[in-house]
Amino acid sequence: MKTFGNKLDEIIADKRIEVEALLPRLDELKGAAREREDFRSFFTALGGTLRDQELGEGYGTNELAVIAEVKKASPSAGIIAEDFDHIAIAKAYEEAGANALSILTDEKYFKGHLSYLTEIREVVDLPLLRKDFIIHESQIYEAVVSGADAILLIVGALEQEELVHLLDVANQCQLDVLTEVHDLEEMERALETEANIIGVNNRNLRTFEVDLGTTESLSEEVTGECILVSESGIYTGEDTAKIRMWGADAILVGEALMRSEDKSARMAELKGS
Repeated sequence: MKTFGNKLDEIIADKRIEVEALLPRLDELKGAAREREDFRSFFTALGGTLRDQELGEGYGTNELAVIAEVKKASPSAGIIAEDFDHIAIAKAYEEAGANALSILTDEKYFKGHLSYLTEIREVVDLPLLRKDFIIHESQIYEAVVSGADAILLIVGALEQEELVHLLDVANQCQLDVLTEVHDLEEMERALETEANIIGVNNRNLRTFEVDLGTTESLSEEVTGECILVSESGIYTGEDTAKIRMWGADAILVGEALMRSEDKSARMAELKGS
């Protein structure tokens, strides 16, 4: 069995090939991205407006914002949904009370597709995150043109100079960014930038082990107006109660919601409603 570290290297190598195929369209994508104006605020959907106010007593006792993930498969879980209807899933998530949606667009490893972004945007009013392995600005322009309101940047997959550059490009394109970290070193790197939404992935990318305590330990580093999102290994109301206590503003949940027949009940449980 490969470690995720090796798998991540493999995925990034494939993404470089995809980027090479995009480069001839770079100017076209950049121009089209600059023309778009119909953005939905991912930051605000996660409670960002609260961060602009004085946080009163009792803050953190409210329900967590939920980023619900449209996800057919993953390298760790395999196929999650054999009967996969991305449109129906997105509608069900919105009806269940999701605050934003995460759309997997990686084809090879997650069985996603870029077209899911465009098609889902036509049927829901929620902000959409393009969940993929972004390593080059061409992918950001592609995300904008396809209907994304936010993108994911994985700190562990980027050099610091690349991270700063891609954050700047996203900002110029009016996109929000979920900047993902897995350990203290990556958290420190993220905090050195202008990232305002930081996601803590509770999954160890080398062993596949999941530990919600990762959120507990790294949450102490986040202060000020930065939104904190906890990702991976979140299944129950007990999980979210801990995460809320540790100061997270939002959670990103895929498998637990994807496998649930009653998405409204599961969403209410996760939100702490």
